[in-house]
Amino acid sequence: MFKALEQYKKLDKSIISVIIAEFFTQLINASYLAIILQYMNKVGYPDYQAADFLGYRFLSVLLLSFYMGFYIKGRKIKPLFYLSALFTPVFSLATVFAIQYKVDILIYAGMFLLGAAVIGLQVSMLPYILRNVKEKDHTEAISLSHSTISLGGIFSGIIIYVLTLINPDLFDEGLILKVISVISLVGVYFVYRSKKKEFYVPILRRSRYDLGDFDWWMVVKAMIPTLVLAIGSGLAIPFMGLFFLKIHNIDSYQYALLGAITTVIVFISTLYVPNIKNRIGYKWTVTGSQSLAVVCLIGMSFTEFHSGYVYAAALAVVFYVFRQPLMNIAVPVTSDVTMKFVGFRNREIVSALTAAIWSGSGFFSSKIFKVLRTHDIQYAYIFMITAGLYVFGIAWYYYLIVLYEKGETK
Repeated sequence: MFKALEQYKKLDKSIISVIIAEFFTQLINASYLAIILQYMNKVGYPDYQAADFLGYRFLSVLLLSFYMGFYIKGRKIKPLFYLSALFTPVFSLATVFAIQYKVDILIYAGMFLLGAAVIGLQVSMLPYILRNVKEKDHTEAISLSHSTISLGGIFSGIIIYVLTLINPDLFDEGLILKVISVISLVGVYFVYRSKKKEFYVPILRRSRYDLGDFDWWMVVKAMIPTLVLAIGSGLAIPFMGLFFLKIHNIDSYQYALLGAITTVIVFISTLYVPNIKNRIGYKWTVTGSQSLAVVCLIGMSFTEFHSGYVYAAALAVVFYVFRQPLMNIAVPVTSDVTMKFVGFRNREIVSALTAAIWSGSGFFSSKIFKVLRTHDIQYAYIFMITAGLYVFGIAWYYYLIVLYEKGETK
């Protein structure tokens, strides 16, 4: 592991600082993914209504990301990092208080504003890296940025588990989320520590919003696998905690610890992504790892049919632990190859569309999930739908990689 870290030493300290700031934002994202739905469930909201609330966090990113792609073109990005690092914790705290006092309208508003705050880092980080890091170091910088998702999961999981062990009556999910939100304010300091003069190419205001300035056919081809995988993930990933709680009686703090252990593996795997890509190439890194992840997801879904047996929960945990790193290994590589495929001119809009698609899928998938669960459709069948969508997305990534390696890029 320490040998793998050596390759990241060549990155500028200012780039590392903004990536650390991204980590503190990911603490909130990870803690929400781990326990927010369970918290709403325990407060008194049924799972389909909790999913409906959560969907508005994704809706704001869907609505604002596309505009953000135009906005950052030809502008400095760092000011957005300050706004995101500050307001993500603030709106997180507001949302948790709204849930605590069961003020529905404020929960919707808090979720919406939280999503809006996140996009300053979520949409802008990849274009920032591509502008300010040498091309030969892109994979390393993208991998390190992506690893913040795993680190956020590790540290939020540890915080959740430890605080629950200290005093489960005092530290319920609500108070834990408040603690994590306050800790995340440290991200503002790391944005400040980034002193590197930002590179950007100023452009005329009128050309910034010129839709004809992009190669839309190239962009559409690049976005198809993202769209399909995002829809599938939106049906499964946010609701894993509910699956383990309702099907296998694994409580939120236990699931948080499981998530922390799993994301340690994801983090270590992500650090080795440049080595893996250099050794086996784009095709096998993406299609091989993600295909195995689909097998694990299908295996996990089948445990619901045997939930009355002790071994079912153990098997579900094993499949979950293997699925996470296998699916995440490919993400920095797909980001890298997608950006190279679409070319310099299309990068900002592709980054914005990626965030919009993932968040839009979260919104619409939460609505689909609400309908399916309202009609008592089992989690197993929902996860199988996800698996089918993953297979299509993986096949399309293979197609993109073939085009890229043939030189059919911008």
